[in-house]
Amino acid sequence: MTKLLLAGATGLVGSEALALSLANERVTKVIAPTRRPLTPHPKLLNPIVEAGSLPLTADWWAVDGGVCAIGTTRAKTPSPAAYRAIDFDYALAIATRIREGGARRFALTSSMGANARSQFLYSRTKGELEDAVTRLGFPSLTIVRPGFIGGERKEHRPMEHILGEVLRLADPILPPMARISPARTIAAFLIEAAIGGAIGSHRVSAADIARAAMNHHP
Repeated sequence: MTKLLLAGATGLVGSEALALSLANERVTKVIAPTRRPLTPHPKLLNPIVEAGSLPLTADWWAVDGGVCAIGTTRAKTPSPAAYRAIDFDYALAIATRIREGGARRFALTSSMGANARSQFLYSRTKGELEDAVTRLGFPSLTIVRPGFIGGERKEHRPMEHILGEVLRLADPILPPMARISPARTIAAFLIEAAIGGAIGSHRVSAADIARAAMNHHP
């Protein structure tokens, strides 16, 4: 049986990961630190925290596996410094606390094209986070690299909505790596990796996600 810590539980992928983990019989407890309270559940511990004030020694850092579904956009955080503070600093701080708490498995949401040497801030930040989390030494690390993430977003993003509709219509003729990555399928990969990921470092590509979505698996 597994105790999981889920970071980013209020986001598109994170909310799907929360629902899947709470419904999974192999998971005994889900710790989901958020800024806003979540809907109560018997298996859920929901510490209320701020990004800049993570507790260093809280008992709830001691888990078996961790999932990071933290992510923002340049539209929401146009300042490069503010964007990096969330997508790199905050995400790495949580991964570090989880590793120090003894977790052996960790699953990270990254992005297709992540590369620490990219000239683009988004791809470079994702790549730098991948490298930094790898150096933490989790016995089992799974990095999921989705393409355009599909799902029902809480906030209105007109341009993303238009792009999503275009990709949805073109989906039958697109190669797997270019298809929409459904949030629930991404979440399924994350939860499975955090519960039972094999020893070693693993990558899940946008093509893997698209094929799994087509087969309704995992």
